[in-house]
Amino acid sequence: MMREELVFGPIHSRRLGSSLGINILPERGKLCNFDCIYCECGWNRDGRGDTRLPVAAELRAALETKLSSCFAEGVRIDSITFSGDGEPTLNPEFPEMIDVTLELRDRYYPEARVSVLSNASMAHRDAVFEALRKVDNPILKIDAPTTELARIINRPAPGYRVEDVVEALKRFDGDFVLQTMFLRCEGFDSSSPEVLQGWMDIVRTLRPREVMVYTIDRETPQKDLVKFTPEEMRNLMEPLVAEGFTVQIRG
Repeated sequence: MMREELVFGPIHSRRLGSSLGINILPERGKLCNFDCIYCECGWNRDGRGDTRLPVAAELRAALETKLSSCFAEGVRIDSITFSGDGEPTLNPEFPEMIDVTLELRDRYYPEARVSVLSNASMAHRDAVFEALRKVDNPILKIDAPTTELARIINRPAPGYRVEDVVEALKRFDGDFVLQTMFLRCEGFDSSSPEVLQGWMDIVRTLRPREVMVYTIDRETPQKDLVKFTPEEMRNLMEPLVAEGFTVQIRG
């Protein structure tokens, strides 16, 4: 399972290029309101040893140190990416941390994009929504078209409803990236009509500026998962591409 420091990398991301990571969650634990069967950070139950959340002042110090060092050494940074060990929008200082990051990005790497990888479960909160609107790449997840199917693949906390997330994402007016994991396991197949057609209808409703489809790349906590090939995903995405959607596929 992955455990990341407050600021880490840069690492090569198959989706974002040279990515400097920001983990505003416990450094030696995990905090998430999903417990996805494919999560590279492992099960939530295995990440309860550390529950301390960093604050905005700590991020400012760590990020400025890293950015100034990278700048001095001529290190390339394409994206400054909020990811880490769980769901970043659960940190109560997430909005302030976005402001800090944008300020420092503008000072040291004005060409770099600021990206947030989020399960979108908190996007209905005004402060979180406004913060996500400020970043270059709000990358927001919907893996399944119904709450029942999401319970299989994402195992969300009680109260999560896919229809609520869709309503929250409508506020972006398409100015976001929709990210979706494609996999097969017992009870769930991203290519099955019940999953694929419902998900495509959500894409058509939200009209995101980009759809990011990817599959398993690292070790997963549930062991019966089957990844898709890039060719399989390209074939499945043909209807959306034909309709004019921008689809990025990562195998």
